[in-house]
Amino acid sequence: MNRYSPDIVWPDGEWDQTDSLWHSKEFLTWLYNESPVKESVVVNDRWGKGIRQKHGGYFTTEYEVGKTFSKPWEECRGMGYSFGYNRNEDIEDYNSAQSLIYLLLDIVSSGGNLLLDIGPDAHGKIPPIMQERLLQIGKWLQVNGEAIYDTRAWKTPVQWTAGNREQPKHTGYVSAEVLLKQTVDPAPGYARKELFFTRKGDIVYAIAPVMPQGTLEIQGVTPAAGATVQLLGRPGNLQWTKTPKGIKVTVPKLTAKETPCEHAWTFKITKAS
Repeated sequence: MNRYSPDIVWPDGEWDQTDSLWHSKEFLTWLYNESPVKESVVVNDRWGKGIRQKHGGYFTTEYEVGKTFSKPWEECRGMGYSFGYNRNEDIEDYNSAQSLIYLLLDIVSSGGNLLLDIGPDAHGKIPPIMQERLLQIGKWLQVNGEAIYDTRAWKTPVQWTAGNREQPKHTGYVSAEVLLKQTVDPAPGYARKELFFTRKGDIVYAIAPVMPQGTLEIQGVTPAAGATVQLLGRPGNLQWTKTPKGIKVTVPKLTAKETPCEHAWTFKITKAS
């Protein structure tokens, strides 16, 4: 604390020891009353056995899908089954870039943050498969980043299609791959997450994992006078009309070259509530 003045203190490995063994209360008392970062530091919830997701500056999950909280929280995970580098893992043990993007959308739309670990190998190099995943996610964020960075959860995290929302449990998936079943490959009779929502002031972002054909009804949106709808990565505004449930957007038919990105597409609605 005294030498580096960190913004975040992120303890870990707390599950087998008590907070008294860790002297957590004594340390936190000093941290928030006397330390050089007492006015700015943020801590997680890993301060002793049984404390996680009960006490702390923000809550943390680990390799979980679908958790939400009423306070700041963060999902912590690696790209595959292992948190760091594991030379025994094969390609099927890694989440695809597509599922990692959907994981990011699922977390951010629910008000959370994604902490995605990468693990160097014994030579200090980042494995090429991890590099590839980061580059693919970065390419998507180049187009859609404004719907992720500095945003907050909207009043509704997701818009579902008709069907059963209680997704069946799947075995054989890397955990984030389950989101493929919730978005682009639902089992017969099951609903899918049609849109993920984020907001920034009076701007609402509706992010679709499947490119709509012809029209898209965005439910729950109340547009003010002069509201506009854009598809991020494409010039110009889209036509829309107000409906009893929200707004209906006319989606242009795009060729593969005209599509601004892969995996998910963002509709930006200004002057919306």
